[in-house]
Amino acid sequence: MEFKDYYKILELTPEASQDDIRKAYRRLARKYHPDVSKEKDAETRMREVNEANDVLRDEEKRAAYDQLRLNVSSGGGAPGPGWDRGFEFSGADGHAPGDADFQDFLSSLFKQAERQRRSQGADSRQAGAQPYKGEDHHADIEISLEDSLHGATRELGLRSVQIDAQGRPQLVNRTLSVKIPVGVRAGQMIRLSGQGMPGEAGGPPGDLFLTVHFAPHPIYQVQGRDLTMKLPVAPWEAACGGQVRVPTLQGEVEVSIAAGSQPGSKLRLRGKGLPGEPAGDLYLVLDVVWPPATSDAAKAAYQALAKAAPFNPRRHLGVQG
Repeated sequence: MEFKDYYKILELTPEASQDDIRKAYRRLARKYHPDVSKEKDAETRMREVNEANDVLRDEEKRAAYDQLRLNVSSGGGAPGPGWDRGFEFSGADGHAPGDADFQDFLSSLFKQAERQRRSQGADSRQAGAQPYKGEDHHADIEISLEDSLHGATRELGLRSVQIDAQGRPQLVNRTLSVKIPVGVRAGQMIRLSGQGMPGEAGGPPGDLFLTVHFAPHPIYQVQGRDLTMKLPVAPWEAACGGQVRVPTLQGEVEVSIAAGSQPGSKLRLRGKGLPGEPAGDLYLVLDVVWPPATSDAAKAAYQALAKAAPFNPRRHLGVQG
């Protein structure tokens, strides 16, 4: 999800007054309103201007946004991709903040702050009050393929909105110890009981649901429990066949390359994917790699091959030679 700098959109600095915000909005509205503007991207720019104005003109929303902006900034610059990873958000739909636009994400933070204010401002334990379970929260957790293979315990840093003693929303950090079960899949949720919002009137706290994501792996691509990797082979291994060593998550194994194998051919290693019932498979996609002709001997070998095995790779294109 792209982080939006509302001050930059309104051509202001974070020190701008409410009067500055009003003036900037009026000026940009005259410039980008679709009914009068000749700018090609007027509709999109006007939508961004309205969004920025809606947040910055509201003191409470601006305070929460400023805190958010401060916490996610990196080196004083605009936050980069993945800035929202580690944020808690409320709701039962199971969708991460990145599935919605930035305004929806901010709205969820403001609504969360408002619920906390109401809860703190009322005596929820008064006689006769009905107990309510706290709201569930959702966040993301990124793990390695090896974590799914062996299981692991990871420390997870999360950020959420809370209300301070003055009733203002602020971002707070917390750290949780998370047990990664063996065989967990991408998209699966890990439930941490009692780590959501506090309950009201003596009700139990909500839960925290962590959606699992795999960190990019230098060798394997993941689809469910199955893994895919490119297997480089030499031309003579593909042409004549042979045995080659292949890395898997469980360790090296030896596989047979059939004579006459073509680039893109697939080999399947059953049970060598991620663990589960049943375990996933590992698919090897053959990638024929030719040695460079950087020496006289290598050039001579290629020339001898051309004479010994005449071959026109462009024959299917209808050309000669």
